[in-house]
Amino acid sequence: MLDNVSSAFFAVPCHNYHLINDLLLSSARSKSTAKGLQLHGYIVKSGLFLIPLIANNLINFYSKSQLPLDSLRAFDETQQKSATTWSSIISCFAQNELPWKSLDFLRKMMAGNLRPDDRVLPSATKSCAILSRSDVGRSVHCLSMKSGYESDVFVGTSLVDMYGKCGEVADARKVFDEMPHRNVVTWSAMIYGYAQMGENEEALLMFKEALFDNLEVNDHSFSSVISVCANSTLLELGRQVQGLCIKSSFDSSSFVGSSLVSLYSKCGVLEGAYQAFRETPVKNLGIWNAMLKACAQHSHVQQVIELFKKMKRSGLKPNFITFLNVLNACSHAGLVDEGRYYFDIMKEEYRIEPTDKHYASLVDMLARAGKLQEALQVITNMPIDPTESVWGALLTGCTLHKNTELAAFAADKVFELGPVSSGMHISLSNAYAADGRFEDAAKARKLLRDRGEKKETGLSWVEERNRVHTFAAGERRHERSKEIYEKLAELGEEMEKVGYVADTSFVLREVDGDEKNQTIRYHSERLAIAFGLITFPADRPIRVIKNLRVCGDCHNAIKFMSVCTGRVIIVRDNNRFHRFEGGKCSCNDYW
Repeated sequence: MLDNVSSAFFAVPCHNYHLINDLLLSSARSKSTAKGLQLHGYIVKSGLFLIPLIANNLINFYSKSQLPLDSLRAFDETQQKSATTWSSIISCFAQNELPWKSLDFLRKMMAGNLRPDDRVLPSATKSCAILSRSDVGRSVHCLSMKSGYESDVFVGTSLVDMYGKCGEVADARKVFDEMPHRNVVTWSAMIYGYAQMGENEEALLMFKEALFDNLEVNDHSFSSVISVCANSTLLELGRQVQGLCIKSSFDSSSFVGSSLVSLYSKCGVLEGAYQAFRETPVKNLGIWNAMLKACAQHSHVQQVIELFKKMKRSGLKPNFITFLNVLNACSHAGLVDEGRYYFDIMKEEYRIEPTDKHYASLVDMLARAGKLQEALQVITNMPIDPTESVWGALLTGCTLHKNTELAAFAADKVFELGPVSSGMHISLSNAYAADGRFEDAAKARKLLRDRGEKKETGLSWVEERNRVHTFAAGERRHERSKEIYEKLAELGEEMEKVGYVADTSFVLREVDGDEKNQTIRYHSERLAIAFGLITFPADRPIRVIKNLRVCGDCHNAIKFMSVCTGRVIIVRDNNRFHRFEGGKCSCNDYW
């Protein structure tokens, strides 16, 4: 075989050999599939595929073009497989979200008595991160130690990243602390790990430490810190970090741009998200997906559809996240036919197999539109086992349309899966209570108490000068509580004059009318809005974040508040954004 390779090599003029390599690398960078296919044809006809370097570049070309099966074909056609050839195919599968194949080929490589190196091991740990399999990742970690690469900065960084993405932040920190050398990517991976686990203070402290150590932080570092600000809805701090990005010339990075889109979107400033999107010169799939998600959460459904079309025209191929955002947008707006269309082309045109999240979105869309039996039919015909989120979507629709019989059936199916979230018990209890079946509602809540769990406390918070003010229903611990309650009383009188009447059916307890009226009047989002009214200047929108779904009466009341005060009020609940202005909400009362 070696003689064949040598003769093929010397039969090809040297300049042709180098030219083909350069053209393959150029095609991979530009993702010019047509040019690469022509080159492949020439390579086969010329016998150049026998040369390992050409074969490796061919594998990498197909990998960068998101054609992993063609990379596999090139790999299979390569007669002399070096360690680099194996590294190329293992990396290909990891980069193209085929993690099990990547790990399987690692096993095959080792079975052929080839040892993994500092290029193979990071691909393997990346695959473990995609799968969220820290147990497999620990095996790769042991393998790196046995191979003598535990001190390698690239291998160590990939392990920090893997443990962080698998939620094992303590293990990530242990590897980080034990690394003899760290680079900016290592720091970024550790910051990201803390951010993903919601340990926002630790993430910010690490970022400050990196700056104090004069580490030249990169766009990934800035992206992670901006994500922390987004998750904590710290808009002003996020803007300060954005200023650092501009000073460091990282504001044009697609990773930073994607995080800025999420920051402004999660803080209720969709105009800022649009601006960050427009000002990012090179848009990768991540920033397109971030903008699609932002528009979906803010009920800009037509913009979602237009963005999807523009993204396709730009030459980017949508992935499973893209379609999830589009389906969620259709669900929020009740666009059943459009949602079915995108669900179908995802499978048929793009060959993307729907996950449980896609099915949950489809079921949610049908159930919210009142098509409960169709939603049930989707679940029955799913090729994968329905998860809690899928049955939960049906349960939510049943609650909205007061079909307690089907709601109880959905809840029973969830409980058959084993231990479930406390939210599922609460959803069933709410379904019963909304139908006046208070005894059954009490039983559902008792079952939750018997398991030693509690209902998540409803909280709302608002940011003021880098300080977050948090409110719970009916509490009076805030330093300005007296003013807040006085403002609510004053506003309540004005609201009633223009037609507001409290809908106490949303107080899901069997108590008398006066108590229900008092209970609903002081929900957490109303306290947060009142604080905003007495604190913020008249031209500033009031932005409130809530950890639970806003109830129907509060939703109606905030519309009246926007009329009486002339203010823009933006409320983000656990599902979407509501922009109240002039007595109307951006969700068109469909949420």
